[in-house]
Amino acid sequence: MDKMWALVERDLRRFRRSPTLIFVSMVFPLVQLLVLGYAFGGKLKDLKVGVVDQDRGLEAVRLREMFNAVHANARTFVTIDYTDERAAVEDLRNGRLDAVLDIPPEFSRQVLEKTAPRVALIEDNTDNFIEATLQGVFAPLLGAYNQPAAAPRVPAAPTLDVVELYPYVPYIQYLLAGSAVLAIFVSAMIGGGIIYIDDKARGLHEGYLVTPISKFGLIFGFNLAGTIKAFIAGLVLAVFGSFIAGIPNPLSPSRLVKIALVDLATALALISMMFLFMVRVNDPLVPRATFGVLNTLLFFPSGAVYPASAFPKWMRMISIADPFTYGVHAFKELMLKDTGLAAVAGDLAFLFIFAAVMMAAATALFRRTL
Repeated sequence: MDKMWALVERDLRRFRRSPTLIFVSMVFPLVQLLVLGYAFGGKLKDLKVGVVDQDRGLEAVRLREMFNAVHANARTFVTIDYTDERAAVEDLRNGRLDAVLDIPPEFSRQVLEKTAPRVALIEDNTDNFIEATLQGVFAPLLGAYNQPAAAPRVPAAPTLDVVELYPYVPYIQYLLAGSAVLAIFVSAMIGGGIIYIDDKARGLHEGYLVTPISKFGLIFGFNLAGTIKAFIAGLVLAVFGSFIAGIPNPLSPSRLVKIALVDLATALALISMMFLFMVRVNDPLVPRATFGVLNTLLFFPSGAVYPASAFPKWMRMISIADPFTYGVHAFKELMLKDTGLAAVAGDLAFLFIFAAVMMAAATALFRRTL
């Protein structure tokens, strides 16, 4: 164990003496959390909706007053009056509007006669986010418009009461788990790939081969050194990210202990995986060239950015085998729900078993000869 710890101590000394490396492995994922969390998590506001009122009747006026109430409160959209439908649609095509609401002639008369009046919402469907937002606003708005002036004391139709178990979760909190795993991955890529290959290129690897340490001892020492660095990066991101994202009770001792355990399991799994990928590689350009590909292949299918249930089948297969998936799920359970270890037991088991398999395979492929 003393011989193995000498490898760990050497690697940690190099890490401590490289502030740039510390900055990249710990601060960059935090910056990504801030940028992506606020870039994708905000609610759309002040969308421009052109209103073509071809009716000008009392019911059309009442409908437009409801639109103005939405603008004054939620500010989801602002209305711009048009007299010509063609001009409004042309502005929509040219990007000056986000949608056009067309109130047809005889709308008020059809409402009073109850002859299925219709209102057209013309959208630029090249932007799915704006399209879904406007439909989500106008559909309930028309539902409220269709309610009778005097509501019955006892509703005749069943209604849905939504009960939320947890407070509202902003997107930056949803993204926090993935950012913590990404911080671990950056350290794993550096500690389990780039540094090891650079040691080979500079001839430092030869010094390891003449030591009396076993192959497993060398592999475990390399992995332990990388795991410690990745563990620190993940824990720093989890703690500081919790403050930035507004996670309740970020310094709760019981939660921190559970987060540290998940952090350790994720770091060990990713370091072992990276070392297996690089155990036979000699070209120092390979880990740098594969960094972006691995990041995309592992990070996005994990459900860190978007729920995995929306993925196609082939992408779900990647998600099932991806250690990122289990680290992200475990961090979400602990950070967003503050659950017990029972909720993440399956994730921990997968990560530790995955690490053991990767380490065994790396030991089998490791060469003690040049």
